[in-house]
Amino acid sequence: MNLDGITIIIIAANVMVSLKGLNDYGFLDKYKFHIGAIQRGEKIRLFSAGFLHVDMQHLLFNMITLFFFANIVIDYLGTSGFILVYLGSLLFGNLLSLYFHKNEYHYSAVGASGAVTGILYSAILLQPGMTLGLYFIIPIPAYVFGIAYLLYSIYGMKKRIGNIGHDAHFGGAIGGYVITLLLAPWIFSANLLMVGLLAIPIVLLFGLKKAGKL
Repeated sequence: MNLDGITIIIIAANVMVSLKGLNDYGFLDKYKFHIGAIQRGEKIRLFSAGFLHVDMQHLLFNMITLFFFANIVIDYLGTSGFILVYLGSLLFGNLLSLYFHKNEYHYSAVGASGAVTGILYSAILLQPGMTLGLYFIIPIPAYVFGIAYLLYSIYGMKKRIGNIGHDAHFGGAIGGYVITLLLAPWIFSANLLMVGLLAIPIVLLFGLKKAGKL
């Protein structure tokens, strides 16, 4: 697979910033997502945290996922559209985390997962008929994976499963969903059923939040 130049640049940026953070805790602490610091006005953290990772495994998983799905988004939306989806999803993810954790002063997180999940969901909207390999083995339709993953993220948020930013993943998916539909409105006529199905978990999330169940 030939990578587009912008994908190489984003992967390189993630690697360089993450390595700096892994070897310099002061740098990591200054630019990670941190509720208290953001509420004090350090809004740059909403962006910078998306280029930091807690370890090499975290970084590798995100960059491999980006590697597999970036070209689909670029082929349909172009380089500028890809950048909008990536950065927009990054911000959507961190803003949703801010919304859900606004009263947790010490809550912190890092990672490109929101941005990468946004690219994944953009690719699913653009090619809903593609098949993904669950655990790289079990074939599953992309739209089924998309719906199941968002439902699992809701469960993960409710049960606080693992040291995982489920809300950032979900926010990134929302970003990829919304921005892609704005950039490619033809999807409504081509794949309206998939648009509706992928919206169900999003509606469910905010319904549960409004009902006080999240």
